[in-house]
Amino acid sequence: MGGYYETIAGGAGAGPSWNGQDAVQIHMTNTRITDAEVLEARYPVMLNEFSIRKGSGGDGAFKGGNGVIREFTFLKPLTVGILSERRSIAPVGLCGGKDGARGRNTLIRKDGRKIFFGGKNMTKVQPGDVFRIETPGGAGYGVP
Repeated sequence: MGGYYETIAGGAGAGPSWNGQDAVQIHMTNTRITDAEVLEARYPVMLNEFSIRKGSGGDGAFKGGNGVIREFTFLKPLTVGILSERRSIAPVGLCGGKDGARGRNTLIRKDGRKIFFGGKNMTKVQPGDVFRIETPGGAGYGVP
């Protein structure tokens, strides 16, 4: 079948005179996320949710941007892996700004069991299993 790889947006950190942006590619150039219709037409997955992760940006005089939620249901047995950052250590606020929310990757088995997947992992999935990716929010800048 081949493989599939995508870069998923997160929240940008705030700075001394600006709020961070929501749902943007940080430190990635010349990339774009796959449209839901294309993803579902080419791969045995259904995209359940692709939304802004409200409240994930850190507070501050200038607020960090919000990350995103991207959730898939698998339609066939597959091997899935993820390589992601900021799952253990939150994006750190500066000059009194609050940290952004850490990212979370959760595998939800068809029987309802939730497995916290960590930042770098790989496993086999079955039809009906769900993978939920919650990307980090950007950190805030300055005392709120």
